[in-house]
Amino acid sequence: MRAIELFAGAGGLGIGIGRAGFRPERIVEWEPNCQRTLLANRRARQCDTKGWPLDIESDVRDADFRAHEGKVELISGGPPCQPFSVGGRHRAHADRRDMFPEAVRAVREAKPRAFIFENVRGLTRERFSSYYEYIKLQMQYPELVAKGDEDWSAHLRRLERHHTGSRADPGLEYSLVAEVLNAADYGVPQKRHRVFFVGFRKDKAIEWSFPEATHSQDALLWDQAHGQYFERHAVSKRERWCNAERMKVRAERMTERPSALPWLTVRDALATLPDPERETAEGSKLSGHRFQPGAKSYPGHTGSPLDDAAKALKAGVHGVPGGENMLARADGSVRYFTVRESARLQTFPDSYRIEGVWSEAMRQLGNAVPVTLAERVARSVAVALETSASTKR
Repeated sequence: MRAIELFAGAGGLGIGIGRAGFRPERIVEWEPNCQRTLLANRRARQCDTKGWPLDIESDVRDADFRAHEGKVELISGGPPCQPFSVGGRHRAHADRRDMFPEAVRAVREAKPRAFIFENVRGLTRERFSSYYEYIKLQMQYPELVAKGDEDWSAHLRRLERHHTGSRADPGLEYSLVAEVLNAADYGVPQKRHRVFFVGFRKDKAIEWSFPEATHSQDALLWDQAHGQYFERHAVSKRERWCNAERMKVRAERMTERPSALPWLTVRDALATLPDPERETAEGSKLSGHRFQPGAKSYPGHTGSPLDDAAKALKAGVHGVPGGENMLARADGSVRYFTVRESARLQTFPDSYRIEGVWSEAMRQLGNAVPVTLAERVARSVAVALETSASTKR
């Protein structure tokens, strides 16, 4: 199935949709370091990038998608999220980095059977509620564009009237579902919340819902209290639960094992990686697995405990990641995650390179979509599209 990938970043969403059976015909990403990452992996014939175009387009505002009308199954991407990020300046529609209008234009011109867009959870905050609704209505009715003298709020009111009124010919219309997903609930060793927008062409009459969560924190706590988690990782009794006594109490109150799989932890994710502070021949062969000195813990930036899913990796306002991109050891000491460790927490394969110096590579990873989460959502969309096509045949 053919796809167009917008705002590709480091490639997490692209890898996920590729594993789900989509093949990107066009990739658009303006940031030079992200472009270098995408091209380096494609030229190295990294297995997940097989079939990706070697020509990475830069500015989505210069791209014309009309030649793809009716020829692609999916448009996907993560429009720049800084206007809505908790770590950003919260300017929303007033921020020039808001690329949602360009995402909607791509849908309007190519008319794909489906789209998948994602963004930070901050977009759903109350202060952005009107603009959040505006984004959703634009996605549902991409042909109802703003007029020359119409600001976004006036356009929103017109979209609302169109949405609630009777329409003999609604034009291009999409059935939209939006939901905040926690990556840890889908097998990612990181508590990362992202809002996903999934739409299907309404004339295709496709029924769909977000995939059910497969993992849970309660299942992890049960495994730690009653299962083999600590024994499997050879964790000493002194070290167990040292970071979260309240979690131990919660676990011991459980009377039966939860049906879900356990959340994956930092320890699970990094178990097979050598310690970056101890130079080894094995470690030197791994791309990006280099120790970065200077980590410090301070209020609000205390790092991720080994025996829990990691806190959400952050990109940093100026490209330098914050203190949450750290490992917090049982003895209270901290160190920065290496690029390779961070890539594992985002479920990128070890064969995938992230180009740039440490701070730049961490910025790319801090903005990325976890591969596993992207694959789970995209695979469910692919199944719905294939089922619809086979039913019609």
